[in-house]
Amino acid sequence: MLGINSKEKLKQEIIAYVLLIVGSILFAVGDVMFVNPYLMAPGGTYGLSNVLNTVWPWKISLYAICMDVPLLLIGTWILGPKFGIKTIISTIVIFAATFVLESTWGYNPVLHDGEITKVASESLVPIPHDGGWFQPDYFLNTVVAGLIYGVAIGMIFRSGATSGGSDIISMILHKYTKISLGTLVMIVDGIITLSTLVAFGDIRLPIYSVIIIFIEGKVINLVVDGMKSYRTMFIVTDNPEPVRDYILNEIKRGGTCITGSGLYKGTERKMIYVTLDRSDMLKLRSALHLIDPKAFVNIMESSEILGEGFRALPNE
Repeated sequence: MLGINSKEKLKQEIIAYVLLIVGSILFAVGDVMFVNPYLMAPGGTYGLSNVLNTVWPWKISLYAICMDVPLLLIGTWILGPKFGIKTIISTIVIFAATFVLESTWGYNPVLHDGEITKVASESLVPIPHDGGWFQPDYFLNTVVAGLIYGVAIGMIFRSGATSGGSDIISMILHKYTKISLGTLVMIVDGIITLSTLVAFGDIRLPIYSVIIIFIEGKVINLVVDGMKSYRTMFIVTDNPEPVRDYILNEIKRGGTCITGSGLYKGTERKMIYVTLDRSDMLKLRSALHLIDPKAFVNIMESSEILGEGFRALPNE
């Protein structure tokens, strides 16, 4: 019979794989139904596949899998076994879901300003698709695409999978050039995004692609880290007891009291370390004005808080 810890671990694994599969399918929906019909390429192998699909018609999924598999193999060879089974499953599910959508739905947009005729194409600047021509609604489609991509990739990250794809190129370059990984990811995705300008000659396409990336990044943070925003406060005070009482009794939170000495005079002082959500941080900040107007306070945004009273520590 499974123990309590084993049952909890099994439950978490099941949830992780559900997130992985749903997120992978949702990514395919965003790419085929929202990104590809508008000729945009917001980075990654699927972004580049969108451009190749339009310039040299072949299925997006086939272009992408022809890039993803060699990248995974080369990445494993050069970087070591960094890409687990979940990343491989995500790659396969995205490929399969994209292939099915291409074969059934085609490359028709969900959002647009209506069908138009090919005769009016020169004045209305339409975009061709499976059913003829359509008048694009760039802004609304960009916002929705960014939201879908963000939720999808956020779910994949929450499951414990890595993004793989073009990020592997950035990891390999990082190993040999020592340029920061974040900078290299921006460079690689930026080149892919700019490929739309080279291929189609429309300056709007890379701009809207960048907007998708921006929205996507914000939504990924919300999905991975949650809606709550936490702040860490370091309070250096000569009057620690009232501050301690306020945190414990009014806000009902814990913290840590650290003894230190000032650099200038060497005077011993108390520093209280506490992590709070935004509303409690504002309450404490206001109370400090009355408790100790001379206190020194440093407030920092905390991207992830783990442990008792917050999110549980991961099992692995």
